[in-house]
Amino acid sequence: MLTSIQCPAYAAKTVANESMPSAAPTISSATPKSAAATPFIVEDFKVPTVVETPNFKIMPLGPNLVKIDFDAYMSSINHLQKTFTRSTTWPHKDISDADAMRDMETEQARFSKRESFAYAVLTPDGSRERGSVYVRPSSVKGYDAEVSMWVTKAEYDAGFDAELYVWVKRWLQTDWPFENVAYPGRAIEWNAWDSAVAASATGTPGQ
Repeated sequence: MLTSIQCPAYAAKTVANESMPSAAPTISSATPKSAAATPFIVEDFKVPTVVETPNFKIMPLGPNLVKIDFDAYMSSINHLQKTFTRSTTWPHKDISDADAMRDMETEQARFSKRESFAYAVLTPDGSRERGSVYVRPSSVKGYDAEVSMWVTKAEYDAGFDAELYVWVKRWLQTDWPFENVAYPGRAIEWNAWDSAVAASATGTPGQ
């Protein structure tokens, strides 16, 4: 278990308890196109459900967090369209409460089935969402998982995006069973990732 993390003075406490309600977000074009046919993590791995640090905590996104999640991404529509989804599909100004709840329920089901795991990044008191982290099966062959994340425009401007990325990379190394994790748009440039996705989909060799 992760008990301390050597990055921006974070000391984290991780809780892995799969009896807790699992949940996760979505509405994003980054949502996996299809669920993995089989679980992409080993059956005996206890998926973290709460991680607490002095500066933030993360927990699965789901119906219980729909309001603060909605407020977070709707505050940053243009920012997320440019930096996270790279499209106008999500978020957009016409997302309804029903849309938001339906997507949260879908992510909750994926989490419960161990198909993918999406987390809210909250303030320590849980009153506000700073961003989200997604752990999914990779859409490119050769990687054990594909990880993406976003923060609101205000948090990005304050430098939190870089801090979160450092923390998430360490978390995936220490608390998850993956050997080779892809970080599209970060460790891998988007153009290169898009080409690799297309090649994997068509079975083109050499990727």
